[in-house]
Amino acid sequence: MPEYTFRVNGEQVTVDVPGDVRLLWVLRDILGITGPKYGCGINVCKACTSHINGKAVNPCAIPVEDLRPADEVTTIEGLAATAGQGLHPMQRAWLDHDVAQCGYCQPGQIMAAVALVRRVAAEGREITDADLDELRNICRCGTYFRIREAIKAGAEHMSRSSRPLSG
Repeated sequence: MPEYTFRVNGEQVTVDVPGDVRLLWVLRDILGITGPKYGCGINVCKACTSHINGKAVNPCAIPVEDLRPADEVTTIEGLAATAGQGLHPMQRAWLDHDVAQCGYCQPGQIMAAVALVRRVAAEGREITDADLDELRNICRCGTYFRIREAIKAGAEHMSRSSRPLSG
């Protein structure tokens, strides 16, 4: 079988699998990373949302052969390290706003939210309700109001933690 090398949560990994195996199965079954959840397997529910090179993607739709050695895959397990903290500001906001009920979709929700906030910040603007409407992650428990409130709070915390300290 061919080998594929890429980075996951800051570590270089090499896997020996057929090229058409989806990244979600490589993460979960080969590497033992269980944060990205299997929901639909067809790029609809977004429970598996992770980042590749900082952009939100759905590993259930990406064959491992599409990854390159320099590609950085970040899952919920590696998110806090991207902020240099015990918890990422978005994870903290999730806890502060008591978002999770069953919790199954939450890793994907958080990863999608972080990518959205980063994109909006790179555009030099604040997050809007229209931005939040772009998110398509499904929550079967229906905690959308708390999710939206947590994203707004997380965005504020993310912008504060990225501002240079004055003094």
